[in-house]
Amino acid sequence: MDSYIKGKYKSDIFRSEKGYVIGIFKITETNIDDLIEFINHTITITGYFYNLNENDNYILFGDVVNHPKYGIQFSVSESETIKPTDKDGIIEFLSSDLFPGVGEKLATKIVDTLGENTIDLILDDKSNLFNIPKISNKTAEKIYNIMATYENSHKTIVYLCDIGFNSSEALLIYNTYRNNTLDRLNENIYEFNEINDISFLKVDRIREKLEIKNDDQRRIKACILYIMKYITYQNGDTYLSFDLIYNEVLKYLNIGIPESDFASYLEELSKSNKIVIDNDKYYLKEIFSSEVNISGRIKEIIKNNKKYKKLNDYLEEIEVYNNIKYNFKQKEAIKSSLINGATIITGGPGTGKTTIIKAIILLYQTLNKLNDSELINEVLLLAPTGRASKRLAEATNIGAMTIHRFLKWHKESNSFEINEYNKDFTKKFIVVDEASMIDINLFDSLLKGLGKDIQLVLVGDYNQLPSVGPGMLLKDLIDSQIANTIYLDLLYRQSNKSFIPILADNIKNGVTDNILGKVNDYVFLECNRFNIRSNIKKICEQLLEKGVSLTNLQLLAPMYKSMNGIDNLNRDLQDIFNPYQNQKEISVGEFKYRVGDKVIELVNMPDENIYNGDIGYITDIILSNESESKKNEIIVNFDGNFVKFLPKDYNKIKLAYIISIHKSQGSEFDIVIMPLSLEYNKMLYRKLIYTGVTRAKSKLILIGELEAFKYSINNTNEYLRKTSLLNRLIS
Repeated sequence: MDSYIKGKYKSDIFRSEKGYVIGIFKITETNIDDLIEFINHTITITGYFYNLNENDNYILFGDVVNHPKYGIQFSVSESETIKPTDKDGIIEFLSSDLFPGVGEKLATKIVDTLGENTIDLILDDKSNLFNIPKISNKTAEKIYNIMATYENSHKTIVYLCDIGFNSSEALLIYNTYRNNTLDRLNENIYEFNEINDISFLKVDRIREKLEIKNDDQRRIKACILYIMKYITYQNGDTYLSFDLIYNEVLKYLNIGIPESDFASYLEELSKSNKIVIDNDKYYLKEIFSSEVNISGRIKEIIKNNKKYKKLNDYLEEIEVYNNIKYNFKQKEAIKSSLINGATIITGGPGTGKTTIIKAIILLYQTLNKLNDSELINEVLLLAPTGRASKRLAEATNIGAMTIHRFLKWHKESNSFEINEYNKDFTKKFIVVDEASMIDINLFDSLLKGLGKDIQLVLVGDYNQLPSVGPGMLLKDLIDSQIANTIYLDLLYRQSNKSFIPILADNIKNGVTDNILGKVNDYVFLECNRFNIRSNIKKICEQLLEKGVSLTNLQLLAPMYKSMNGIDNLNRDLQDIFNPYQNQKEISVGEFKYRVGDKVIELVNMPDENIYNGDIGYITDIILSNESESKKNEIIVNFDGNFVKFLPKDYNKIKLAYIISIHKSQGSEFDIVIMPLSLEYNKMLYRKLIYTGVTRAKSKLILIGELEAFKYSINNTNEYLRKTSLLNRLIS
């Protein structure tokens, strides 16, 4: 029998619009040995519910979870209402908050008249209520409707599961449409894929059970939206062409559609506010709105200029205080940030971007005569990733956070608590580091959550890879020249005999001279592709012998597959850095995870305060025969934050002895080792290699084929994203 708890629901701790609930449940019965001690006591429950009312009785099916932060919880996969069977229970049920206006007196009359079969008699025939003395037609109708809804909701959930949705999806659908669920399903099941976490592909598989034809207009229009979203987020474009959408939809549907009919479908989607058609450009509505809003807000922000007396005098004092002499462009960047509404500071590694941020914050505090607590309240330091925000906090000695964390992202609803209706007006001076990584959706959300009278400083290197999401935010802002932009080009690390910034500058400018050799902090070890793996293993073994810590070392590569891909190298490196020595180990797909393994987080998990790109170490593996959840559990330490991963979460982490260059963006490592091979040729282009090289702080080791390195430097044929933000900014 499935694991269950029975009892009474007591109260909400949290409840989302889509039905995700964290609540308190009093257990009266269970078949789970670990919860026997909780009988007649309360426990925290989590899960999706289509109906959950305080003081009602339920049977909940699921698993015990020992949350590292919140303790013992019960994760609910399915729930059923327990109908009362004795007279006292039925009276309590009818006089509960579920039936407003029905007090204990009337409930007693109903049960005295109809007996212990009261509920079934009412559901079978509502006219049975008319046998109750002095009950009005309105009250009888209300009692019946509520009870029927209560009963039908469960039947609807069961039906959705029967046709192919899983229980979580069924609950999401029911919580969106409630009593209208089946009507909406029959009217247009493709509306369901507009619900977060319900995919078009899933709905399209289910349509066959509902006998929806291949060329049904509802299917075609839903497919158009799916294809537009897929291409937009795959390529990073903010708008698409008619021909591209048309050809990809036909390819997916494998049917013929006249162009004129297809154009009509696009017009219908535009009229229903799903897409925007602007001349020959076709946008998803949310992408179009983001571009328009960003353009308008930036034009407002650049007007927020400030005037300060003795700005230069205070800057000189800060130079003395920090024992540093800023060059002309650094001074220009610092002063621009303080007097202009919006400033962009861009430059490669070793040009002093972090040093400038520190000076900007100190000068802002001095000019505005703020104590430390006032500074923290008024200044906001942000970055797109957890590692980048941590680095920013360490450099400035004041708190920094990810943009998602500041905006208080809710995973269940995919929405931000800080938004245009709930702004944070306390923040006046905002610095955003690693701005090249920010897509237009996230930047739009950030601007919506802030007041109008802010000053904004964007810091980043636009020669790096663009954002994962749509747009070319930093590049478009720089090219528009709408905000004062300072280009930092003096390489400060040269004075420390560092070659890495020089190499990065050469890559940026397409220079392939002087890239083979060995200097203080850089070496290129030339070998053919068949020897890359063995040579990497030798280098890593030598570094281990020298006492190099794994936390200071990171290997990067462009691709997961291939002979020298990330997957193969991770297996090699795991046996070097964490060989099997009778420590706990479990198999997950084609990989093994061991206590001590280095892993990377692949998605945002704000509830756990970990984000895409965060790196941690496995501290424990609790096998199913030992764990309270009765499932294998992996415990990962992310810089002191211990997070538990159950089997359903294993796809959120991956071995991280070597990671992709894309995943490394926003991070820095003391030592970087990067293989280069022509077998990566699809991913060998200038921005990618530049990004990888610039992750190294103290030592860079490149190993492989010189021809591949030169090819990547010369290859500028990266996909150029199509965006409209630049034109909106300059119009």
